[in-house]
Amino acid sequence: MATNARPMASVTVSFGLVAIPVNVYSSVVTAERMSFNFLRAKDGSRVRQQYIAVNDGEVVPRSEITKGYEFSKGQFVIFSAKELKELEDKTSRTIDITEFVPLESVDPIYFAGTYLLAPEKGGAKPYALLARSLSESELCAVGRWVSHGKEHIVVLRPLDGGLAMHQLHFHAEIRSMKDLGIETAKVSDAELKLARQLIDQLAAKKFDPTEYADEFKGRLAAAVRRKIDGKEISVAAEAGTAQSEGNVIDLMQALKKSLGGKPEGGATRRSPKRATSSATGKASRR
Repeated sequence: MATNARPMASVTVSFGLVAIPVNVYSSVVTAERMSFNFLRAKDGSRVRQQYIAVNDGEVVPRSEITKGYEFSKGQFVIFSAKELKELEDKTSRTIDITEFVPLESVDPIYFAGTYLLAPEKGGAKPYALLARSLSESELCAVGRWVSHGKEHIVVLRPLDGGLAMHQLHFHAEIRSMKDLGIETAKVSDAELKLARQLIDQLAAKKFDPTEYADEFKGRLAAAVRRKIDGKEISVAAEAGTAQSEGNVIDLMQALKKSLGGKPEGGATRRSPKRATSSATGKASRR
């Protein structure tokens, strides 16, 4: 773990009579993010948010703000901070493992956030035991954890000799595909064959995240440097696509063009597009 990494929580992973003290770290390096501040255009002064009362337009200080639930149009039940605090689950310092399941049985749609776990002093051996046991059994641990007043379902899995923790959405929070009213359409055998050939051309043995760079961030960083140097930035016009230029496209023709005009057996395989960092102009390699 990097020396500048700071834990966001300290908890105990518990399964059976085994207790593992661990620190919870964010899996995202926040220093890598780029963000903007809101400024007043005429002089660059920072601006701050204010809360405005809809009824009279007056500014409301934070000390006078409370929370309410709208149970009917324009009608609210008010809750004080104390009342809401009493309703919250008590923050727990324990992640209670309830079962072990194959990781592939957990649909990624349920993943809400990822964290990294590192053993605290005295927890290295049981930590290593759980990580190795999960790796050899090809299972992940499912448990419950209460944080910031809310209960979460979590999944623990082995990762690079350690443990990663995925926070999950509850089933009731996930929208069903049935809610979207998707129109059904028939696909011909010929179209399916060409689509499978295109998939085979672009298929790789596994996903390699290092091949995909954040191109927008690269462009943004370069634009910031040009702005600092007092240079103007220009934006190139985007080329139109077949989908945007016409309302209807010929699916068979699109598939054939995607295959390089060689749809019949033994099409030449093309390597997947390598990600290019705009900041360096170099393609990443396997």
